[in-house]
Amino acid sequence: MKKATVAVFASLVLAFTGSALAQTAEKTLKIAMISKSRANPVFEAAHRGAQDAARSLGTRYGLTIEVAILTPDREDAGLQVQGIRDAVRQRVDAILIAPTDSSQVTPAIDQAVDAGVLVMTFDNDAPHSKRFAHYGPNDVAVGRSVMKELAQQIGETGKVALLGGNEDAQNLQARVKGVQSAAGQYTGIELIGPFYHEETAHMAAGEMLRVNRENPDLKGWTIVGGWPLFRSSQTLALLDDLTQRRLKVVCVDALPEELIYVDKGLAVLLAQPVYDWGTVGVGTIVDKVHRDIAVPEHIEMELVRVGQDNLAEWAGRLRDWGFQIDPSAYQ
Repeated sequence: MKKATVAVFASLVLAFTGSALAQTAEKTLKIAMISKSRANPVFEAAHRGAQDAARSLGTRYGLTIEVAILTPDREDAGLQVQGIRDAVRQRVDAILIAPTDSSQVTPAIDQAVDAGVLVMTFDNDAPHSKRFAHYGPNDVAVGRSVMKELAQQIGETGKVALLGGNEDAQNLQARVKGVQSAAGQYTGIELIGPFYHEETAHMAAGEMLRVNRENPDLKGWTIVGGWPLFRSSQTLALLDDLTQRRLKVVCVDALPEELIYVDKGLAVLLAQPVYDWGTVGVGTIVDKVHRDIAVPEHIEMELVRVGQDNLAEWAGRLRDWGFQIDPSAYQ
């Protein structure tokens, strides 16, 4: 073979190899997921959903989808900002984030987008940022549904309280406004609160117990997140207190440890399919980045009412999402 021919052949091999390597690199999609807190079980479910979606969609589209969980151990907007910066340094393709405080996180989101990283929000939005999409419920409508459900439970009369979670979370404040708006439609209902607290099971349940002690005529609670019904050192005290006072509770979220309140007739839960924060989030990013599909800016999550009539069915859904739960216990 002549030297010129060898040189041409070698250059073609190098070009082909470089092209193949480039194609291989393009088949890896890196996503950083930053939820509010690892202490909140709803976000662990979201992480699981994201990782499951990465596996299934990777197989479907011939991709390697890597999901790096950069969620802080506790709610802290500053730690989320640091997570965004770390994700940019790691050269991820996209960030999926539930902002703890939208106003604090928005500048970091914009900087990430300016650096070439796509950002999508879930649960709580950052509407004034450069994020390309948001997935979550209509939070004002959620708050109204919580109040209307409780009104039915107590015969549309009596004093009820509102537990509000993190005062800086935009989605929770929208739910609080929805509760307040709906409460104004019932002349026989007196709404007290909102009562804010650190978003841990212990602190939320402790706040409920405190308000119960100070309001012996209370008939029920509207709760815009699941925090007090998660397991903590206060669980038995809260269960006993609600049972003895015959209080009714309507609460957003329905994870396994909350179902005992439904089983005992104390609560109706409006369940967010929190696993889908991960599946829909990753799926939307894949559609935009890999499939080049136009995606809506707002993707609405539909909540599921969980009462004694469909408790076993919901428990089965949780089991399918990977939770350790026996649906037959609720037959």
